[in-house]
Amino acid sequence: MYDVVVIGAGFAGLYSLYRFSQAGLRVIGFERGGDVGGVWYWNRYPGARCDCESNVYSFSFSHELQQEWSWSLRYSEQPEILRYLGHVADRFDLRRHIRFNSSVVAAHFDENGHHWRVVCSDGSSVRARFVVSAVGGISAVQHGQFPGIERFAGPVYHTAEWPHEGVQLAGRRVGIIGTGASGVQCAAAIAPEVRHLTVFQRTANWVFPVWNQPTDPDVERQVKEHYRELSRASLETAGGFPFELVDTPALSVSAEERSAVYERAWKRGGVMFMSQSFGDLLVNAEANETAADFVRGHIRRVVKDPAVAERLIPVDHPIGTKRPPMDDRYYETFNRDNVTLVDIRKAPIREFVPHGIRTADQTYELDVIILATGFDAITGGLTRIDIRGRGGESLADKWAQGARSYLGLGVAGFPNLFTITGPLSPSVLANMPIAIEQHVDWIAECLAFMRQHGHNTVEATEQAEAQWTDHSMQVAAGTLFPRANSWYHGSNVPGKPRAFGVYVGGFGNYKRRCDAEAREGYPGFAFDRAAGPASRRRIP
Repeated sequence: MYDVVVIGAGFAGLYSLYRFSQAGLRVIGFERGGDVGGVWYWNRYPGARCDCESNVYSFSFSHELQQEWSWSLRYSEQPEILRYLGHVADRFDLRRHIRFNSSVVAAHFDENGHHWRVVCSDGSSVRARFVVSAVGGISAVQHGQFPGIERFAGPVYHTAEWPHEGVQLAGRRVGIIGTGASGVQCAAAIAPEVRHLTVFQRTANWVFPVWNQPTDPDVERQVKEHYRELSRASLETAGGFPFELVDTPALSVSAEERSAVYERAWKRGGVMFMSQSFGDLLVNAEANETAADFVRGHIRRVVKDPAVAERLIPVDHPIGTKRPPMDDRYYETFNRDNVTLVDIRKAPIREFVPHGIRTADQTYELDVIILATGFDAITGGLTRIDIRGRGGESLADKWAQGARSYLGLGVAGFPNLFTITGPLSPSVLANMPIAIEQHVDWIAECLAFMRQHGHNTVEATEQAEAQWTDHSMQVAAGTLFPRANSWYHGSNVPGKPRAFGVYVGGFGNYKRRCDAEAREGYPGFAFDRAAGPASRRRIP
């Protein structure tokens, strides 16, 4: 009998194993991949890169770790992030806790024994008092539904299932379907080497530059000198970054001043364009339009063909309401003679044929097809596991009309199950390593509380879950986010209910709510003090 099963070995899984083992708990981790890394183990497509600056996209729990590691780029690329996570696993001897190449397919709660039975794809199983999900919000791959895909004569790759040995694309005719983050990065990276690249775009996205470059030694030195203060500051901010959002309304200044502000924020790159320009861009449609108009002007200046430029300008969602892809070369890519943009909203894909893709008006000859079709995000990593709580209730059934949780941490009816950066937490709208550490620390403190008070089970109450879910929906409704069909809503998955899956009230506010919950003795959770032979084994 283990104390804790951790599902996943990315950022969240590694810190969970570290934190719980340091607390004296008997832990085991299951990872479907062959090594640590999570999303950075699987997403090896050309151009894969983080959209958060390297010096904040890292663990803060160990000052020594932070001091000894140096990032080569302002925005880290996938191989370097994977090396970093491997270094963390080695430095803290975490691999000994992990079973690799082990997919968890089921987790059923035993109400009599007050424990979980966790089953892997090879048929093996373990028992544990607690299950902690570290599966991540973008781990369940969505391939899309394309008639005739089996007839295509060439290889088909998904960006999140990229062959670890790499793919030779030089001199080949390549089609890529999807223009989200992975599609944007991949297209810009491969265009210079392929014979011809055809980008199949259903929805145009607002793409921000990051101005990536080698790490500035002076910046690195300053960060290392002040890392403790920066980490503490990050816990109190809206995005989990060591800077506050600007609160000036966009329409409170003149058009000339507004343009200058946008220009400065654009040159800073990345999330800074939205967060360091004006404070009402995601709640005021008129303000949002001023930011969108600035980026429209940029696209029209950069893309030489006016017709192509117009197809690259989003028309169906306010800027920032879908996660903006970030890349320094994407728009310039469409000035290349060997790149074609196909609008599959106007001319949808009809079928794959042996030598390419046939749309409503043309057949495109291709040697290789890349699917950048995204994920069943936020909930898919959990609902694709057969998780059953009290009375055999299925988590997938409970969330059939949309995810419900309390604080994105616990789910009513599922005792001793915790979800790191789960549905209705800030998750993907926050700096993930900081958000992960906050969640794991909260869970560890809850387990210590249970040990101190002799409790055996904990679960969110129905009332707390309902109130938090309603609150999360109300906060989202007060923003422009609902105006976009995004994976935040599950809109990219056929048949998935449209329900906003992320808490948009700000990471700092969220953390304060979690802190109050713990300080007040966890009023939104129910504890059971079980007695009898079945429950003698308690947290050590």
